[in-house]
Amino acid sequence: MPEACHKLFNGTTISLHQGDITRENVDAIVNAANSSLMGGGGVDGAIHRAAGPAVLEECKQIRAVQGQCAPGDAVITGGGKLKAQYIIHTVGPIWRSGNTNEKQTLSNAYQNSLQLAIDNEISTIAFPSISTGAYGYPVAEAAQVAIAAVKSVVEQMDESGHLKQVRFVLFDSFTFEAYKQALLDS
Repeated sequence: MPEACHKLFNGTTISLHQGDITRENVDAIVNAANSSLMGGGGVDGAIHRAAGPAVLEECKQIRAVQGQCAPGDAVITGGGKLKAQYIIHTVGPIWRSGNTNEKQTLSNAYQNSLQLAIDNEISTIAFPSISTGAYGYPVAEAAQVAIAAVKSVVEQMDESGHLKQVRFVLFDSFTFEAYKQALLDS
């Protein structure tokens, strides 16, 4: 397993780890959700299974009020059975050759997730690699967008910001290496 990598921006550490996001001991984890918020495959299904049925019930309540979650948007629920107190569910773009605003939508997914974290005074948050599984976003490009989006948010935070650590928990070594290169280049 690759050794963890980190970099400090404006008092917030951005770090990279290879592992299982459902096991992270952070204030919030981010779920790469689908628009229905009803669970699915990949990281979305793994988070819903690990968190238990209470999270699905919260997602149903959110849907009843606001409908589906649009790509780039984010909502927050409790963490259910996870170590994390919260789950921030965000919807990334489906890759369509980069010609349908995928980069901006992916950036929005990270930025809107971080804004929910800031609004809820969350200190530590863990992200997966959003949209690089079933949604087909090329990993190296997604890594660059993710790191740039997170860096942009933390560099704009004022000193009262509670966000101390943004962790990327990456499932395999290929994805870890792509994010490591993006972080080193930032």
